[in-house]
Amino acid sequence: MAQLVYGMITSLDGYTSAAEGDLGTGAEDEEVHTYIGDRFRSVGTFLYGRRMYETMVFWETAHTLPDVPPHIEQYARDWQAAEKVVYSTTLGSVSSERTRIERSFDPDAVRALKAGADHDLSIDGPHLAAQAIAAGLVDEYHLFRTTSVVGGGTRFFPDSVRLDLELVEQRAFASGLVHSHYRPRR
Repeated sequence: MAQLVYGMITSLDGYTSAAEGDLGTGAEDEEVHTYIGDRFRSVGTFLYGRRMYETMVFWETAHTLPDVPPHIEQYARDWQAAEKVVYSTTLGSVSSERTRIERSFDPDAVRALKAGADHDLSIDGPHLAAQAIAAGLVDEYHLFRTTSVVGGGTRFFPDSVRLDLELVEQRAFASGLVHSHYRPRR
């Protein structure tokens, strides 16, 4: 069975987006971007909410930008090769290949998707991930923490769920960003 992976860049205090400003520094260098690309290359399906999809659809054409660095081109090619499911009640159409819209998040349908998948799935966006976490669907958590404390915004973990996690691995980068990989204790 495939794993459902949830990973995002967060502030040091655990926010995926800040109430004001950005998440700070640490995530924009080539070393970090290459590492994230390598880490998620095994993902065969991305599950997105509308807002996250609208951010990520950039990768559909990123490889066509002038003077695109190899690590950006590779990430774009990997993203394009994956299936994408966008959960939205408002999105009328998609602008990327291998993409479909679902009008609601159905935990049983995601369980079936995991059971039938040859490659891991990634759930991206804290609101959509909160639903998967509440349903007990997430198998791995990847926090890519910047060096900034932002004091508020949208949290990586939902407030309404208790999780007991074990640290699988951790890596610090020269930029200050720290990757922490967790799995639920079973």
